[in-house]
Amino acid sequence: MTKNGNSLDKKTFDKLSRLYIIALSTIALSVIISQILVRNHLDTQKSDSTVINIAGRQRMLSQKLTKEIVSLTVSFDENNRNILTKNIKETLILWNLSHNSLQKGNDSLGLPEKNSGKIKQQFTAINPVFDTIQKAAKYIIKSLEINPLTSIDELSSEIKKITNNEAEFLLIMDKIVNQYDFEADEKVVWLRKLEFSLMVLTLFILLGEFLFIFWPTAKSVNATLLDLLSAEKKAKKMAFDADELSISREKSIKELRALSHAMDETLLFARISSNGNLIHMGNKFSRLFKLSKFKKEVLFWNVLTSNENEEALIEDLIIQHKKTGWQGEIKSTTKEGLDIWLEMSIIPYRLSEDKSELLIIGSEITERKAAQLEIERLTKASFEEKMSQQKIISSKIIENQEKEQNRIAKDVHDGIGQMLTGLKYNLESINLNDIKKTTIKIKHLKELTTNIIKGVRTATFNLTPPELADHGIVPAIGKLTKELGKLTGKEILFFNKTDFNNRLDSLTEINIYRITQEAINNAIKYADSSNIVVSLSHSKSLLSLVIDDDGKGFEPSKVKKVNNGDGGMGMTFMKERIKYIDGRFFLNSELGKGTRVTLNIPIS
Repeated sequence: MTKNGNSLDKKTFDKLSRLYIIALSTIALSVIISQILVRNHLDTQKSDSTVINIAGRQRMLSQKLTKEIVSLTVSFDENNRNILTKNIKETLILWNLSHNSLQKGNDSLGLPEKNSGKIKQQFTAINPVFDTIQKAAKYIIKSLEINPLTSIDELSSEIKKITNNEAEFLLIMDKIVNQYDFEADEKVVWLRKLEFSLMVLTLFILLGEFLFIFWPTAKSVNATLLDLLSAEKKAKKMAFDADELSISREKSIKELRALSHAMDETLLFARISSNGNLIHMGNKFSRLFKLSKFKKEVLFWNVLTSNENEEALIEDLIIQHKKTGWQGEIKSTTKEGLDIWLEMSIIPYRLSEDKSELLIIGSEITERKAAQLEIERLTKASFEEKMSQQKIISSKIIENQEKEQNRIAKDVHDGIGQMLTGLKYNLESINLNDIKKTTIKIKHLKELTTNIIKGVRTATFNLTPPELADHGIVPAIGKLTKELGKLTGKEILFFNKTDFNNRLDSLTEINIYRITQEAINNAIKYADSSNIVVSLSHSKSLLSLVIDDDGKGFEPSKVKKVNNGDGGMGMTFMKERIKYIDGRFFLNSELGKGTRVTLNIPIS
């Protein structure tokens, strides 16, 4: 420390050290509090997806129970009756368990005990309907267990209770599912606000640390450097005027020694030659890297780290910036294998016209760097959580799209059916006395009728097929290839090579079906193919679907951005759908050699 007060005195240094410790402690405390708040909130959301899934499943179970009971009215064989009774009993048990667990909680199903007041009110409204259906179903099961061939007339009143109450149960259950979903979304919104508030707090703390700690320290270091440079200039001048300025020279030497001593004890200070040889290293620097003795020709980067890559990086920095100077962060590894982060400045200093040195001034920032890396890790974890939420939202969007397509299929079928009925009445009202006009009108109406019927088949077929929901992906693809072959006149074949007949998750089946449908349509519309072969095979953990055509093919490398999904909406949709079900999509094609689309989907 110098006497003129430009450099850091002990009192100021102690004050800055305390502020530095307080700032780091504040950052650490904010990180800990952030973790506690975020983790506590995430714990409350663990069961949200399970609750929504089981609540939604109640609708399916209700419909399945009603469908199985109604099936009794057309089954008069004792074996079939026994099978239906067993299925109804199993469905009723699962339906009853889920209904009670949603209200009272169930650890094995992962359902919490608590529900909001609004959901409790909705369950209060649905319970009488549930009890009516349950009692009727139990009566039917008991009757069939006593006599499998019990007449339908004896069961008709109970069956009527079930069918009459099913619609009301589904309506209230929809409200319950929507309420669960609404409450889950509210939790997500609250977590997003919490994360934003914590981020603002952290940035505010870092800004305060910069303004009140690092900036004053940097100003003090610059002042110290100016003192050092001024003292060295004075020493040069005194050397040339030794006789006349001997007293001033001795005084300057003492000041320089005092300043050098202060630099050695308070800063990470070193002097090196322009080629990297160590000339002098301060005491604090020496203690940090445990350097007691060194040879005259030792290189600075060999002292600073024992890691070869880090040595090469520091050497490159010094060589590149020995004339211009440099400031930044570097990482070094001690002989004991400890990682140390330094904020280091390289300052060129010319002793004379033909000789120059480099001043190295640094400060240890290992703790601050650790805090910075922790903040980056937390930011990445937050991003992954948001992606998980986005996947849930995408799931709901696709599910709603499929429901909307089912509704459109029904509307189109009913609407065009009415048009066909109208055409029939028009045909019957033709005046047969006017033979010429009648002949023309009948011919026109026949063509119109044929087009409408074909339109009905095409429109309803392109929407969700009943085979997919009732029997699974294999029958659905089988019918898809068969019907498209009839409609287009193409040779479209389907081979189930490994006799796969398992059911998959409904969303997985829907996406596999849509991708296959899109690939076949592309082969028909754009490839000008005559033969299309769809092959399905599976292993224990993988389902593979291959669509081959003998069309004109193309060169994928020459199609603009085809590899990243920008080559067309059809390609984009296929890639998005396969990504959603965690599968992989491969496209191979050559000019004149057809195209192959391969789908690999993981199965359990």
